[in-house]
This record gives sequence, C-alpha cells and structure tokens, in this order.
Amino acid sequence: MNFRKNVLLALVILASFALSGFGWGFKRKKYENPIAKASEQPDKTLFDKAVKDIEHSRYETARLTLNTLINTYDSSEYLAKSKLAIADSWMRQGGTEGLAQAEAEFKDFQLFYPTMPEAPEAQSKICEIHFMRMEKSDRDPNNALRAEQECKGLLERYPNAKFAPATENRLRQIQEVLAQAEAVTGRYYYKKGSYAAAANRFSGVVNQYPLYSDADESLWFAADSYTHMGDRFKKRAYDAYTKIVRDYPLSQYAELSKKKLQSAEQEIPAADPKAVERMKYEAENRAKQGMVQRATSFMKRGPDVTAAAKTGTPTMEQPKREIPATVPVPADAAGFSGDVTVAPVTDSTALDTKPDARTAPAATPATTPATPALTTPAPTTPAPAVPAGKATKK
Repeated sequence: MNFRKNVLLALVILASFALSGFGWGFKRKKYENPIAKASEQPDKTLFDKAVKDIEHSRYETARLTLNTLINTYDSSEYLAKSKLAIADSWMRQGGTEGLAQAEAEFKDFQLFYPTMPEAPEAQSKICEIHFMRMEKSDRDPNNALRAEQECKGLLERYPNAKFAPATENRLRQIQEVLAQAEAVTGRYYYKKGSYAAAANRFSGVVNQYPLYSDADESLWFAADSYTHMGDRFKKRAYDAYTKIVRDYPLSQYAELSKKKLQSAEQEIPAADPKAVERMKYEAENRAKQGMVQRATSFMKRGPDVTAAAKTGTPTMEQPKREIPATVPVPADAAGFSGDVTVAPVTDSTALDTKPDARTAPAATPATTPATPALTTPAPTTPAPAVPAGKATKK
C-alpha cells in the first residue's frame, strides 16, 4: 500500500515538473509590447527582429539587436520601446543575475522616460521581480519587504494607472506573507512561555495588517497572552476580545470571545456590518490549493498566498514596531506636563533643622496649645577607659 502511494506521489511530482518547468522551454510566449505600426524603416525592422528573438528565448541576440538600434538611431521613435524590451528580456531570462539586471534596466527606463505611459508598467514589473524572489514566511523577509515597498511606490505615484488594481491585489498577497512571518514568531514565543513577547507580536500583526487571514486567531492568542501576564493587563485582553467580536464577527473565536467578556462582566459590542460583508466575500472567493500544489509545496521556494484577502485596502503606512506592554510608558505619554529642575542647596543646616518628608508623619492642626512634657534627662554612660600602656592602632 505504501509502495502504491509512493509511486502515485512520484507520478504527481513528475507531472507537475512537466507542466510547469520543462514546458517553458518549448512554449512560445508572445511579447506584450509589440509595435503594430507597419513600416519598412530600418529601426522598425531591427525592433521586430528583436521581438521575435525575445519570443523564442534568444535573449542575448535580442539585446544585441536592440543595443544596435539604440546606438545607431538615437532619435528613433522606437528608442523608449527598445530600452523597455531590453529590461523585459532580462526578466524573461530569469535567475538571480537576470532579475537583478532587469530591475536596473526598469529603473533606468523610469529615470529617462518618467512621463511615458509605460513608466507605471516598469514599476509594476519591479514589484513583480521582488515578488518572484520572495521566500516562505519563515525565511528571509528581505524580498517581501522590497516587494511591498515597490508596490506601494506604484500605488502612490500612479494611482490611476491600469496596473494599479493588479498591484493592489499583489500588495495584499505580500502583506499576507509578512503577517504570517510575524504570527510564526508570536507562536514561538507563546509556546516558549514568553507571553509579553508573544502579545507584542500578535498585537502588532493585527494593527499593521488587519486584512491578514488569521488576524482573528492572532487576537485570540494576544488576549490569552495578556491574561497570563497578570491582572495589570486584563484590560488589554478585554480589548482584544472586543475587537474579535466587532471586527471579525464570523470568526470561530467570536463566540468564545463573547463568553470571555460575559464572564468578566464586560460590554459585548455589536458586529460591524462592513466586517460581516467582507468576511462573507472572502469565504466565498478564497482560493484553495489543488492536490498537485499540496503534494509539491515543499519543493517551492515561494510562499503560499492562496489565503490572502481578495478585497479591502492594503496598509500603505510604513511598519511600526510595537512597544511591549511591559515597557514603562514615558512621562509625556502618561500625561505629565511640567518641568523638572535642579537647584543647588544653599542652606547647609537644612538637613538638621527641617523635617524629613520621607519619614515625618502627616501634621494635624492642634486645637489647644500643647503643654511641654516634663522629662528627666537620661544618665550618660562614660566611655570605657583605655588601659595604661596600650595605644590604639589607626
């Protein structure tokens, strides 16, 4: 039985390779930006030849032809298209070197032609390059952070571009991976018993990435972590339960959160109608991994983004590191508004003549003049005499 399962798994893996990897070398992929204008001009002829070479994966030949066009016809109307085609050829070639060179070429295109309609496309390709180089959520997040930065750049600079909706969806997928990384770290601290660090991670995930698919679970673990930290942090736990009930009403933790609030005699909030509609839409449109994807997921370098949100505005602010709840609040954040001054002491007898505020009891006003008590001075004991012939050593 196990032999059959192993054979079936091997066949599935081979089929996935055949469909995804080996087929790419024999499949012709059309170039996205051809020039449809019919012309017999030599620069147009060179460009068409380069496009055919790109479509047939002859990238070195295509770049040589395009560089000839650029250097020979410096006033050609196809000059900008040629620079963009060079960048596209590096991106299609792939690999670490190819993608790095493609990013540099796209950056150059934006520098030389910032007002052309293709400038937003170049920015979207840069975002896509870093998305392609992303790793799983438990590994190096550098490319995910770069991809987030480049996608935000397109939405900020070209909000009305035709690439904006696709880039916004891509940004939601990237932030799903970044949120997973924070949640994985939070679970590690939670299992270790470091509840302050766990609560800091879980709360930060929800504050920074509210569209995260497991935001409700992160809030639940944050609340439980605050509960383990003692009575001083119960209010933070109640706030987390409240947020689950209000902002994630269809969550499996919503009813449990209501019971927690009810047992603590806390107010149970009403569910946000917009949150209900959003969660219904996500449940109806969430993609699921197929059998082949599940069987071969361990071989993929990239992360799984099938659970990423399909709607909602992604976070556009820069990530902010949450301050742990156990860190004391600064004076200005606590509401103190005053000046602390230091002055030299001029009265040398102040310690002898003035009462010590730390030990003196609170003074009570006397209604009748106090009568001094008659006291007998205690007898003084003379110091012991030093025997003759002995001197004290210093």
